[in-house]
Amino acid sequence: MTQTDRAPVTHFDTIDALEAFLEETATMPMQEPGLYELEHSLQCAAELEAAAPADIELQVAGLVHDVCHGQCHIGIHDAVGGEAVRRVLGDRVADLVKLHVVAKRYLVAKQQDYAGVLSPVSVQTLALQGGPLTADEVAVFEANPLAQDAILLRKADDAAKTPGRVVPGLDHWRPRLRQVAAMRG
Repeated sequence: MTQTDRAPVTHFDTIDALEAFLEETATMPMQEPGLYELEHSLQCAAELEAAAPADIELQVAGLVHDVCHGQCHIGIHDAVGGEAVRRVLGDRVADLVKLHVVAKRYLVAKQQDYAGVLSPVSVQTLALQGGPLTADEVAVFEANPLAQDAILLRKADDAAKTPGRVVPGLDHWRPRLRQVAAMRG
């Protein structure tokens, strides 16, 4: 099943449904040349596992941050994705997913050289996502208690775009997905 063969994701009712969807993304190509959605997600989660080994929710947010990538307009995939995982993974994971694009816009606004870190596709989508944050938007983002974690997620996202890179597979993440889901109940 390709991205265009399925109905757009609006939410996941169960962790099983989310895992099944993640499995499907193994064959969904990204706009990044030679990279597939699951490959990117696994790399992002692995980056976060190395950067924040005790923060399983942050790692899981990295795994699911682009769950609606290709399912809706690139300018809203973060918000739609956050709401899609909220029921099964909770508020913190959902809010981190929602913040990963704002964090990109923040980093571009605050760090003069950060745009050079972005892939060519990410530079193109930046404009569709609102461009660098304004001074007022920067202040709002910095006041968010999840801002620093969202920045870690964003940096992991940007580092997770290497076709063929070997990282732990989805089976490595299933117990963590279930652990985070269990924290909801």
